Amino acid sequence: MARPTSTWATILGTALLVAASAHGQSEKVYEGEIADSQCALNVHSLSASHKEMIDMGSAGKTSADCAHFCVKERGGKYVLQTKREVYKLDRQDLAEQSAGLKVKLVGTLDPKTNIVQVRSIEPLRAK
Repeated sequence: MARPTSTWATILGTALLVAASAHGQSEKVYEGEIADSQCALNVHSLSASHKEMIDMGSAGKTSADCAHFCVKERGGKYVLQTKREVYKLDRQDLAEQSAGLKVKLVGTLDPKTNIVQVRSIEPLRAK
């Protein structure tokens, strides 16, 4: 017998998918790095990467260090940086846990705001 909580979660999840579909939006799987808006959008980077900040020595030694630094100290936000796009993310709490990692993100893009409504973020396995 299904547990009441899982039944309600299934109903709610289905309702959200139907609502998103009704607005012309659908869930999509994205792959990229959880970065920070400062580096990904070239606010203080010339290469849309963490390289310059790490080389300066002020933002730590790893992509994760740099992303955390730029969000906490430079006013950035966590974003998903793919090969072609940078997406804002609604769930900063989930993104923070995966900062600096290559990830698979499942969510729904609002094309008007370029914000992805994040359902899940999982680290990508090394290929």
